[in-house]
Amino acid sequence: MNETVICVVGNVATAPVYRELASGPSARFRLAVTARYWDREKSVWTDGHTNFFTVWANRQLAVNAAASLSVGEPVVVQGRLKVRTDVRDGQNWTSADIDAVAIGHDLSRGTSVFRRAGRAETTAPPDRPEPNWETPPATSDSADQPADTELAVT
Repeated sequence: MNETVICVVGNVATAPVYRELASGPSARFRLAVTARYWDREKSVWTDGHTNFFTVWANRQLAVNAAASLSVGEPVVVQGRLKVRTDVRDGQNWTSADIDAVAIGHDLSRGTSVFRRAGRAETTAPPDRPEPNWETPPATSDSADQPADTELAVT
């Protein structure tokens, strides 16, 4: 099946709305994407038209987006474009939604700190012991040499 997959860079325009549904967690927020172009006459960057998308996230992406995103933050969103039409109060409405696959902060415009979510700390020992990488294997030729010297390979 053909789908329109897009990647957009913009700013979070509304606070994420988080819901627990029967199908699992869901979150949505509005994303403002403004084109910029170089105005040769004025020698400055100028803002063009702003497009607004409703970004939908599900499952763990919804949980993480709701906990991580705030209004005004620059983000990169990748997902499937869904253009929807509706009639409201006798007027035709068109909206552009993105079913997000990935959402992240735009690191070209700031810094971020990543924290892995949903990982339980385990204190149980590993199934097998860790190998001792500190001690080099002993060979018959190296028995006379100290352990911290490198052997030349000829």
